[in-house]
Amino acid sequence: MSNTTLLSDKVPFHRRISYALTDTSGNLLYCIIGGYLLYFYTDVFGLSVGVAGTLLLLTRLIDAIDAPIWGFIIDHTKTKYGQSRPYFLWLCIPFALFTVLTFTTPQIDGSWKIAYATITYILAGISYSGIATPITSILPNLTRNPNERVILNSFRMVGGNIGNFAAVTFTLPLVAFFGGGNNQKGFTMTVGLFAVIAVIMFLIAFVDLKEINTEKMKAIPVKKSIKTIKGNWPWIIVVSANLLFWVALTIRTSTLVYYFEYNIGNKHLVPLINGISIIQVLGMAVIPFIVKFSSKRSTMITGFLLAAIGQIIMFVAGTTLSVIIIGWIIGCIGSGIACSMPFAMLSDTVDYGEWKTGIRASGFLTAIGSAFCIKAGTGIGGFIPTQIMGAFGYVPNTVQSHASLFGIQFSFIWVPTIIFTLGIIPMLFYYKYEKNELQIRNDLTANKAS
Repeated sequence: MSNTTLLSDKVPFHRRISYALTDTSGNLLYCIIGGYLLYFYTDVFGLSVGVAGTLLLLTRLIDAIDAPIWGFIIDHTKTKYGQSRPYFLWLCIPFALFTVLTFTTPQIDGSWKIAYATITYILAGISYSGIATPITSILPNLTRNPNERVILNSFRMVGGNIGNFAAVTFTLPLVAFFGGGNNQKGFTMTVGLFAVIAVIMFLIAFVDLKEINTEKMKAIPVKKSIKTIKGNWPWIIVVSANLLFWVALTIRTSTLVYYFEYNIGNKHLVPLINGISIIQVLGMAVIPFIVKFSSKRSTMITGFLLAAIGQIIMFVAGTTLSVIIIGWIIGCIGSGIACSMPFAMLSDTVDYGEWKTGIRASGFLTAIGSAFCIKAGTGIGGFIPTQIMGAFGYVPNTVQSHASLFGIQFSFIWVPTIIFTLGIIPMLFYYKYEKNELQIRNDLTANKAS
């Protein structure tokens, strides 16, 4: 790839910001689901912990099936707006609406209440896949420059972290403010406010972003899209590691409020602790520099290690808040790195699939690598702690027994630690594929030129 081509593929700063806004708006709503939906279902909506956990698992696994479907749809999309970009326009309002409905408590009881929770959660998840998949699939079409892709992905991750910060930090204070003691009303109004902001940011991104080379793309048959998985070992490695990451992260975030309310004894610290998570931006921002002097594999492994070490420090801290915060900061920096890397690496696996099979299925591969991993990971990650906490006797809104306190602590501290550590294993096999990326890009460039 020539220097002239690389220079021409540099994305203007304002478009980097617009790309960041896509993940800011997506996380502004979706991180409320990851961080508070389990708590909302058990302590606000009125479901038992067992029912809530089973609902989260089944609906999320069913919903996760739509991720590759959205990938197929995007690979078959050809409009004057581009291939991925129009979905920011088409789906921003449905995504916002269904998320608000998910955090709304209707005046119904029994099985009707469970049915309402199931339907609204699935619809929110489907619309999230539809708008999150193009956030990832658009990256290979924004630029051909691999270094620019890493920079764009860092902008996206920083933007996403800002959305996450706003969601997890301000949700409970705003629920208290809008609800005035009525948490059901407070959650609906808070999520509604975030929904309006998210729609505006998606529309800005739609107007400003520009895809390249999409006019030359042809619709890819489903069978050919699936063929790009065969032998695409770097893709399999990244997907495996990313799925483990989202399972661990979801367990950590969904049990945080329980841990601080019952084990630490102060739920009001949750906004402070979640606010500190903005430190993840530091890990995300330094990724281009780390990758430049190291490798993407080593960077991803470092993220997993820091996330696990942070968990262990919080265990050692006991109830000492200052040490808990140190562990949380280290863990957040690590999770920020581990969260960011797969999205940049997926673009490389799309290149690898095209190089190996001649088929460029960016929508399908990135849909499974991003939206499917997030949704399946959050489903499994939401289910595991409910089973542990339920087995140890957790009962909402009561003084917990010693056994249930241990169940909460084990769920919050040790289960994420184990799974973060397991995420390192697939990344150990990535290096031999990463070292060939330059040759693959040169071959693809030569093939297109001829």
